[in-house]
Amino acid sequence: MTPAESPEAGTAADALVQVSGLRVDSGPTPLVHPLDLTIGTGERVGLIGESGSGKSLTALSLIGLLPEELEHGGSISLRGASDDLLAAPERELCGLRGRRISMVFQEPMTALNPLMHVGKQVGEVLTQHRTLTGRRAVRTRVLELLESVHLSDPEQILKAYPYQLSGGQRQRVMIAMAFANDPDLLICDEPTTALDVTVQRQVLDLLDEAVRSRGTGLLFVSHDLAVVAEACDRVLVMQDGRVVESGPVPDVLTTPQHPYTERLLRASRLEPASGGTGPGAGEETVVTSEDAPSTRAGARGVPARDPDAAPVVRVRDLCRTHRSGRRTVRALRGIDLDVYRGERLGIVGESGSGKTTLLKILSGLDRPTSGTARVCGVDLARPTRRALRPLRERLQTVFQDPMGSLDPRMSVREIVEEPLIGRRDTRTRGQRYELVAESLRAVGLEPEAAARPPHQFSGGQRQRISIARALITDPDVLIADEPVSALDVSVQEQVLALLNRLVEERGLTLVMVSHDLGVVRHLCDRIVVMHGGRVVESGTAALIHDAPEDEYTRALHEATPDLDRILASKEGEGR
Repeated sequence: MTPAESPEAGTAADALVQVSGLRVDSGPTPLVHPLDLTIGTGERVGLIGESGSGKSLTALSLIGLLPEELEHGGSISLRGASDDLLAAPERELCGLRGRRISMVFQEPMTALNPLMHVGKQVGEVLTQHRTLTGRRAVRTRVLELLESVHLSDPEQILKAYPYQLSGGQRQRVMIAMAFANDPDLLICDEPTTALDVTVQRQVLDLLDEAVRSRGTGLLFVSHDLAVVAEACDRVLVMQDGRVVESGPVPDVLTTPQHPYTERLLRASRLEPASGGTGPGAGEETVVTSEDAPSTRAGARGVPARDPDAAPVVRVRDLCRTHRSGRRTVRALRGIDLDVYRGERLGIVGESGSGKTTLLKILSGLDRPTSGTARVCGVDLARPTRRALRPLRERLQTVFQDPMGSLDPRMSVREIVEEPLIGRRDTRTRGQRYELVAESLRAVGLEPEAAARPPHQFSGGQRQRISIARALITDPDVLIADEPVSALDVSVQEQVLALLNRLVEERGLTLVMVSHDLGVVRHLCDRIVVMHGGRVVESGTAALIHDAPEDEYTRALHEATPDLDRILASKEGEGR
C-alpha cells in the first residue's frame, strides 16, 4: 500500500502537514525520490529504514534544516502557514521552528550548548518566540516544563550544564524544549537509540503522554521497528530514498507486502544461538563444584562442566571505588565471576551498573580497589608491564563505536596490523600484510579494502574491521562491548551472525556486554545481570530471558520493546 492509497493517511483538506513530491538530490544523485506524506492533527506517523534510506533527510526537510549543498523539489505545506515551506524565507522558518514545529534529535549532547546552563537553554525557546517575557515568568515556566518531563529535582537541573546530566536526563531536557511552545508537529529523529532500555521506556512513555495530551502530530524516525510499532499508528518504510510500503502499523508489520519490510522484520526478531556453542549448550544441569557460579546467590541452571577445569576468567570479591567530586562512587561491590574456556558470557545492565568498569579491569585498563581478578593466568590486581604484554595478545576487545575506535588517519591495513606492532613478531612486512588480508577475509571483507581509510566504509563494515583487528593476534578471549547497539537492525543481525561463526570456528571465550537482553540471548550461553555494581542474577540465557527471578531483571525484560507483543496488543485494541 502506498501513501496515496492509504485511507489512514488522511486528505489534504484536513492535513496538518502535506508533503507532495518531495525530492532531495546531491548533484545528479537522488537521495530522496519523489515522496508524498500526510500527517493529521494528533496523528503519529513512523518513518523506518536503515542508514542511507533517506528518512532523516525527509524529516529535516519538514523543518527547513536540509544542508545547503543539497537540492530539493516538491512542496511542504503546514496548515495556517506558508503554502510551501521548502520555498519559504529563512525568517519565516525561524518563526516556525520551536513554536509550531519542534524536533528532538538522536544525540542530545550535540544538540545542547555545552557552555550554557540547562535552564537558560530551555528559557531561550520561550524568549526567542516572545511566548513569555520577564525573568521570573520564564523561570517559573522552565521549572514547569522540567517537571512535566518527570525530571527529579528540577531546581538542580536548571543550574546544571549538559555534561553533568545522564543521557536520559539530557533527552528529557530536549523534550521539554520541544514542547515549550506547544507545537503542532513534533519530529523525533532516533530519540531513544543511545539510551538504556528502561530509560528508553520512560522517554517513549513521556512522548506518548505529551503528544496525546496536547494533540500534537508526531513524525517518529527510527530504524527500530519495535519502538516505531509502540510509538506510532501509521508507518512508512523507506529504502534507498523511496517509500516502498506504508499503512497502519499492524498491517505493515504483521503482513508486509514488500521484501525489504520482510527482511527488516526478520532481522528484528533475533532468535537465540542454536547448536553446540560451548559449555552453555545442552541440558541445564546445575553445577555442584565448590567454585562454580551456581553455588553463589542468584546463579540458576548453569550447565555441568569439568570440575577440574580452570576458569579463563576468575573474579573474587572484586570492588572498585573512585571519587567523583566530593562523592565516593562504589562502581563494583563484591563481584564473583568465573568464565571457562569456550564459554559465551553475556553481562547485562544499564549505565552505572558497573559493567564497563568490570570490563576495564578484565582488560587490564583499570585496577580494582580490592579483591582479585585473574584473566589468562595474569593477576590484574597487581599487574606488571611484563605480565600485561602477553595478555594484550590473548585478550582483544571490540568496542561499541567503531568510528571512535578506528584512527581516521590510518588505512585499514595499518589499523588491523597495529596489534602486531611492538610484540616480538618475526614476520616480514609481506607476511604481516598477508595476515591482514586473512583477517579481512574472515570477517567478510575483500583484502583490497586494506588500502582505504575507515571513513569510506559503512557502520557495519567498520565494525567488521574492528573485529578483524581483534582477531589478528589469534586471541583466546574476545570482549565485545555493546558491539551492535549503534547499528541498523539488518546490519546488527549480520554482525551477530559473524561473531557467532568466528567464536564457534576459533573456539574463542566470549565476554559480551550489552543493555539489550535480546541481543545477549542471541549470542551467549550464560547471562550475568548487574545493577548498582552488584551481580543480582545469573544463569543460562534461556532462563534469564524467559523466567527472570530478580525484580531488576524483570524490569529490564519488560522495558525492552518486543515487536510481537506490541503488534498483538495493537491488534487487540483494534478488535
